[in-house]
Amino acid sequence: MNTKLAVMLSLALSAGAFSVHAAEGGATKDEAVAMVKKGVAHVKAAGKDKAYADISDKANAEFHHQDLYLTVYQLDGTVKAHGSNAKMIGKNLIELKDIDGKAFVKERVDMAKTNATFWQDYKFTNPETKKIEPKSMYCEKLDDTVVCGGIYK
Repeated sequence: MNTKLAVMLSLALSAGAFSVHAAEGGATKDEAVAMVKKGVAHVKAAGKDKAYADISDKANAEFHHQDLYLTVYQLDGTVKAHGSNAKMIGKNLIELKDIDGKAFVKERVDMAKTNATFWQDYKFTNPETKKIEPKSMYCEKLDDTVVCGGIYK
């Protein structure tokens, strides 16, 4: 390999041009989409009560992978399932804001009212690093809920 090509490849790799993960060691966009689709299918097949319990169970590897987990919100902002923090279940978080003041739950449910699927960006605490990081959430509307799974950038 010539020196110029080696330097260009090294720079591209260090800049993350070939990274398959959104964050070091984190889940990918494709994994987030696949998990949300799996969650939607599980709700349809198993029913809401069973599926929400499964999604909220941190020990269930089907709905937890690295820093990726699912959340389910009713369109009024009430948490129905939460893969990272079961204490949120049943709470209405419509007014919850990220560190920049973005009312991301309100934005999410508003987007779900007009889009069957969408990506949403905001900042949230990464469960692996415990740091607030940029996050992209993939969501699908399901009846009167929105099922989401996100990656950290």
